[in-house]
Amino acid sequence: MPAEEMIASLRRVVDHQAELLRREDEVNRILVQTVLTGGSLADLGQALVGLFPGVTLVTTTDGRLVATAGSDEDVAEVMALDCFDRTGRLIVEEEPVGVRSPGVAKSERTMVRIVAGTSDHGLLAVFTPGRVLTTTDVHGLERAAAVAALAITKEQAVSAVEGKYRAEFLRDTLVGRGGAPEEAIAHAASLGWNLDRRMVVVVAETDEDDAQTSRDGDELRSLQERFVRAWVQAVRTREPKAPVAGFSQEVVALLPAPCSGEGEQQTVMRSIGEIVKIVRGDGGGGRRTFSTGVSRPVDSVDDIPRAYAEALRAVAVGRQMQGESAVMHFDGLGIYRLLSLIPDNADLRAFVDEALGELATDAQPSYADLRQTLQVLLDTNLNVAETARLLFFHYNTLRYRITKLEQMLGPFTSDPQLRLTLSLALRIRQMRGV
Repeated sequence: MPAEEMIASLRRVVDHQAELLRREDEVNRILVQTVLTGGSLADLGQALVGLFPGVTLVTTTDGRLVATAGSDEDVAEVMALDCFDRTGRLIVEEEPVGVRSPGVAKSERTMVRIVAGTSDHGLLAVFTPGRVLTTTDVHGLERAAAVAALAITKEQAVSAVEGKYRAEFLRDTLVGRGGAPEEAIAHAASLGWNLDRRMVVVVAETDEDDAQTSRDGDELRSLQERFVRAWVQAVRTREPKAPVAGFSQEVVALLPAPCSGEGEQQTVMRSIGEIVKIVRGDGGGGRRTFSTGVSRPVDSVDDIPRAYAEALRAVAVGRQMQGESAVMHFDGLGIYRLLSLIPDNADLRAFVDEALGELATDAQPSYADLRQTLQVLLDTNLNVAETARLLFFHYNTLRYRITKLEQMLGPFTSDPQLRLTLSLALRIRQMRGV
């Protein structure tokens, strides 16, 4: 190789190394400046967008967005990518971290973990259309993740103090110790909450019993903190002034309710259903299942303790009626509301056995079908034609089944008291844990 070409080649290598050093120095300078000014995640995101044009996101370990940076148009374009599910959660399970090879699918996005000691705080993600980050860029991004960890740790420390103070006030309000309504409303306003409006109390309770679990204490605390943060974020995104806090295995929120009228309950449940869907995040990130109860609306702070009791009852009975992940309004409990007040399940079980006899069991395959026939008959007020239509039975087939049921249970078609007993027995049998 001629000397001139060798010198030119060396010069290119030196220039390239100099550019890398310059770039690295620029990244370090910006990150140090962000730390020294006490920068938040939002400040860090804006700094990274300047370094890596596009969009910067910070997510939790299970992919829920914590902070975004970039133009509204760019953020919307990124959120439409296939790496986000329908709830807006980054599908972290399918996104590798670190350097990505140019020319392969999804190479114009880079993820690095945000770690502080042994604590995993989530992901720092940059989306750079038209550009694949180099190894040097990724190293800079990893240093930025350390700054993000510092910001998150600081925010969590402040939030923990504020959260404890808020939770204590909300707990007092839920049990009627929040003071006079005017005092409670003023105190809530000082915390950024609004209690001076029509509200429903919402209780979300994890389905797993922490007293019976094999998980250790640290894991339980971590899971509960994640559960609370998910609810706080989901609620504040929609209702910034709605009180929300976590206690033990539950999260309680006081959400605004529309003025009374037709469709009020449906409107409330639709809004809460959207929040529940976001918190669940389609099952991402190893979240625990939870059930949700909703109270009747209240118009006064004095009525909040009653509404809280209703929401707790809706959670417990809803889980018995629907199983795990139930979402139940207090007014939807019906007869189950009274049945749940009986403390001894053995008494309920005995009532079912006495009322239904052998039909309470599954000793024969036909018993389940007979119970269904009986249930539909009772629901249609013994309308044989309607029952046959709903069950797709021939009229004579249904008549045969009615005769068989009366031989087993007694003359329920002519005895209204017996019909009531059988209806209650069937409802109790549907309850879980009985």
